[in-house]
Amino acid sequence: MLWKEIKSWAKEKGYKTDRKKTEGEENSYSYTWFKIDDENICGTATSVSKVATAIFNHLTNNVHVEYQKEYAAKQAQQDIKHETTGW
Repeated sequence: MLWKEIKSWAKEKGYKTDRKKTEGEENSYSYTWFKIDDENICGTATSVSKVATAIFNHLTNNVHVEYQKEYAAKQAQQDIKHETTGW
């Protein structure tokens, strides 16, 4: 997704986002976000996708984080199954 799309989506959901050019690095930015009605809910990210993921996780009580944990556990089980059966 593009930065302007994430910024617009975040605003619709009640978050303010910002980015600042990182000194000394070409085309790199530092991203910040916070909840408009509670500035104590905030974070930083190093990419557009990471700021989107952080806001999504806050909105959904960490659904993406839980999904990633479940996916990793399933992958580990499949790896073990393949090692023991040779499949």
